[in-house]
Amino acid sequence: MTGYAVTTRETAGGTLTIEIKSVNSRFLDLQFRMNDELRAVEPALREALMGRVTRGKVECRLSFGRKAAGGTTQALNAALLGSLANLQAQIRKQFGDAPAMSVNELLRWPGVIEEADIGQETLQADVAATMAATLDAFIESRTREGAALEAMLLSRVDEMEAIVQRITPLIPQAVSQFQQKATERLQEALGLALKNGDAGSPALSREEVIERIRQEVTLYGIRIDVSEELTRLSAHLSETRHILEKGGQVGKRLDFMMQELNREANTVGSKAAAKELSDASMAMKLLIEQMREQVQNLE
Repeated sequence: MTGYAVTTRETAGGTLTIEIKSVNSRFLDLQFRMNDELRAVEPALREALMGRVTRGKVECRLSFGRKAAGGTTQALNAALLGSLANLQAQIRKQFGDAPAMSVNELLRWPGVIEEADIGQETLQADVAATMAATLDAFIESRTREGAALEAMLLSRVDEMEAIVQRITPLIPQAVSQFQQKATERLQEALGLALKNGDAGSPALSREEVIERIRQEVTLYGIRIDVSEELTRLSAHLSETRHILEKGGQVGKRLDFMMQELNREANTVGSKAAAKELSDASMAMKLLIEQMREQVQNLE
């Protein structure tokens, strides 16, 4: 799921900022953005994220602005300035028309302004505390989005349950109508065979014709009866609702439920003996696809 959080913390050594943002992804993909001098804390950040996040493309940015040595009063590194002055004098001795370094360039030179010295253990402790606060805010933002997705998914479950309830009473009628049409067609076809056999030996007796019709009609009736599929659909929808309402890490379980729902909806469509059933199958498959797109974003 998408989420965003940022925390800024003032420490003894400087200003520490951690930013976490994520976009949808079926798997966990972690990316870290920080200066090389802070790479030592990356394993701790990775462990903290993996402990609380299982899905999403997550980007974590860490920045640390060190304080000047001596607190609020900034101090210059006299030794470094003297070294720079000597180097500049040597260069201008050989290249007389070379411009002198400006004050702005000197102040931006790395190390000219002395920074507070902070130990690695202290830095890691500050990073851990800041990361914990940022993760709490990050998880909270994802929780709010998860609640919105849950409401959307439950509304789709309601729609599918309404479709199942609407078409379930149509199944016996559809089977009966199909059997009646099949009986008429078979009687016409097999009756013709019986008549053609009257000139010589009969092709089929009347009893055989009736039994053949009964077998064929029963067989086709079984093939188009989707009562079992609708029963399984209802069970899968109830389980999907239960998973959503229970909460926790539901992403992978809902992935599986979407597969099962799609399988049953496809079967209803392939066995449909009436336009109402075919339309219902198409509507359910559309709802399932809408759910599947969002389920892949859930943990």
